[in-house]
Amino acid sequence: MSHLNWSSTTPDDVDDLVRLGQACLDRDGGLPDVADPEHLQKVFVTNTAICGRDELGEIVAAAAVGRNGAGERIAAALVDPAVMGRGIGEELAAWVDEHSGGPVSLVMDSMSPEAERLFSRLGLRRVLAETVMCHPMRAIPNVRLPENILTIPFTDDTSEAFQHAYTASFCDQPGYDASSAQAWGRWLREQRGFQPEDSRVALDRDGHVAGFVTISKNWIEEVGVVPAWRGRGLGAHLIARSLTAISKRGASLTWLAVGCDNPARTLYQRLGFRDCGTRALYERG
Repeated sequence: MSHLNWSSTTPDDVDDLVRLGQACLDRDGGLPDVADPEHLQKVFVTNTAICGRDELGEIVAAAAVGRNGAGERIAAALVDPAVMGRGIGEELAAWVDEHSGGPVSLVMDSMSPEAERLFSRLGLRRVLAETVMCHPMRAIPNVRLPENILTIPFTDDTSEAFQHAYTASFCDQPGYDASSAQAWGRWLREQRGFQPEDSRVALDRDGHVAGFVTISKNWIEEVGVVPAWRGRGLGAHLIARSLTAISKRGASLTWLAVGCDNPARTLYQRLGFRDCGTRALYERG
């Protein structure tokens, strides 16, 4: 067993959690939120959260159980790569099972090979895997807007067009859920740092939706192109335009996450994005 000193997390632990998250990012990559103080406090400083300290008093592991915006039980965990292989992951998994109060999804924003093997042994099933990608912004590609297309920003008046573009872009994709799509617009407005003026919906000359892109801070959140406009450079233009907009606000990196099996990864790599780890979602199989 790990022989760590376990205790509930408190606001005073945030700096140690940042160090723990950064250690995970340095070794395995993942979402930059893993080392963001605001995110870590929201996730790991709750009524149902625990941290483990080594003999020097440093936090080397943490876990928490809560609920997402839809009210579903979720859990998160971090283990310092320097102490992997000591049974800490098993202890955290047992703690999550004990404190979740029912079926729970495990969110791993920084995924390691050791965690993947552990979850397989524990009978957990991976239901989502995304490659986290970042663009260094040193050379932003110039991609022309296709002819007969215009783009307009997100406003109260154009929000319905964004909703139509989302549905038309993804309704033919595996796993599309119409009920989730209906809630997408509300989620978008609530997204931290949402940039409505830089988010764009593309319309053809007849006013039909052709695609869209949404941006939050230095994140490209969603990109979609309706089937009739795929392969004509619209998606590449929306990405390049977003990079330019984010750069003008002073960001040095732009981030996005794409399904590991999504062929769009190739487009993003061609536009200058590089792989920066994996985030995944697991459920009890």
